[in-house]
Amino acid sequence: MAEGQDILIPSERIISKIYIIRGRKVMLDKDLSKLYGVLTKVLNQAVKRNSKRFPADFMFKLDKKEFENLRSQIVTSSWGGARQEPHAFTEQGVAMLSSILNSDRAIEVNIQIIRTFTKLRELLGTNEALQRKLMKMEQHYDKKLKQVFSILQLLLKEDGKPKEKIGFRYKEIK
Repeated sequence: MAEGQDILIPSERIISKIYIIRGRKVMLDKDLSKLYGVLTKVLNQAVKRNSKRFPADFMFKLDKKEFENLRSQIVTSSWGGARQEPHAFTEQGVAMLSSILNSDRAIEVNIQIIRTFTKLRELLGTNEALQRKLMKMEQHYDKKLKQVFSILQLLLKEDGKPKEKIGFRYKEIK
């Protein structure tokens, strides 16, 4: 790669490879290896040689059930035949990969992935703030609406006396 030439992977492509598994945002070894331009086998060998760098909160292996659920969600034939369950890397695990994959491409791709994770976190934070504001508004207006409805009920409540008709009454002469 020429100096100053950046690898540009659209954020949408990276986001489409981020899954929520065990309540965490993760990327799978297969997807990461494609982005880095290495074989999945090579990526996993490098991880295995540096296993101390990948504690459970950085990387974990999917169990059979998780893997089957994921395959059924993705619904593609690109998974191939029988194979081992994939490794799932958290944001910290992806960052750690840059220290064991020393190619320029791996470094550039890692930077893009970390930026994408950061954007996602910011978007989620914005969503949470909006949600809190909406809930606060709902609570405020719920109280006001309850007051309005209770006043309307009082106004509509009949006092039990028969109401006299209002207006001009015409009586026929017999």
